[in-house]
Amino acid sequence: MTKFLRSLGLATLVASAVHAADDAAGPIKVGEFASLTGKEAAFGQSSHKGTLLAIEEINAAGGVLGRKLELITEDNQSKQGESATIAKKLISRDKVVALLGEVASGRTLEAAPIAQHARVPLITPSSTNKSITEKGNYIFRTCFIDPFQGGVMAKFARQHLKLQRVAVLSSVALPYSVDLAKYFREAFAAQGGAIVADLKFTEGDKDFKAQLTSIKAAGVDGIFVPGYYTEAALIARQARELGLTCPLFGGDGWEAPQLIEIGGPAMEGTYFSTHYSSEDPSPAVRGFVKRFRVRFANETPDAMAALGYDSAMILADALRRAGTTEPAKLRDAIAATRNYDGITGRTTIDSHRNASKTAVVIAIQDGRFHFVESVAP
Repeated sequence: MTKFLRSLGLATLVASAVHAADDAAGPIKVGEFASLTGKEAAFGQSSHKGTLLAIEEINAAGGVLGRKLELITEDNQSKQGESATIAKKLISRDKVVALLGEVASGRTLEAAPIAQHARVPLITPSSTNKSITEKGNYIFRTCFIDPFQGGVMAKFARQHLKLQRVAVLSSVALPYSVDLAKYFREAFAAQGGAIVADLKFTEGDKDFKAQLTSIKAAGVDGIFVPGYYTEAALIARQARELGLTCPLFGGDGWEAPQLIEIGGPAMEGTYFSTHYSSEDPSPAVRGFVKRFRVRFANETPDAMAALGYDSAMILADALRRAGTTEPAKLRDAIAATRNYDGITGRTTIDSHRNASKTAVVIAIQDGRFHFVESVAP
């Protein structure tokens, strides 16, 4: 298998994609690559459950174009390089008509050039790094992007939390963290705030006390941590141990049950931006939460689950409008998505293949996630 994957050329990938589109027999194959194991498994498992629920509901309603959808899911184990290998396999061997994934921006960036060269549409449910859709006109997302998210949290820090002197503690190499930190700095400064400490860590670090000691000495009234849930939780614990009582806040990479499991009481009074709230009283969200709990042992769906669900539904909607699985026509149909009413709000795909939609700010109180406010584009 390894030799087979390494031997694949772009011509083979393109030919395989065209063959998949022309094959009208059997189910319509949809590929999904996700982190089902490894460091960020909570993200991938949640997104996969939402995607799976959508596929099951679509098939129960008769499928698309008179055919059922077959979801082919591969686990990249949260490892660098695996997503590229998986994308090649899904396109060339499984002959999928589209790819759904990944949750993390870095792993989506691995697969995007492969999908683009093969002319197979790729829809990421939750990768917010701005450069992802710049990889080509077959690459889409159903979430907002980091320039918007960074601005949301800067506005929230200044207007809601009334912060003036803030530290930024970000990953040195994680694309998601680097970009979100950049856009937060710019927006916070533009609104009259000051970044008085700007420090880095490396993914996988467990000791942040040196950075936090420097932050404490700078006299900050808030700390922005644009990273994933494991590091965010450890940073919160160590910040409290050092006597830092100011608010900590971050982006959608915080949202996982493990944030509270790891961080414990240190997460009280912290905040993050995300894509939806299960507390939303709208009928669409109420119905989704109910169906998800029935399907997955009373589990409450988070934003990754909701985005996974929406990405699969938006793909199905585009297939219906395209009237075919032919790659170029399917690509055009996805690009033409306007005002799609999903679980995470109303989605319009703009000229850069990004989703224009609302963000939500969540607070952690009494060991639970609580809705604070919505912020429109």
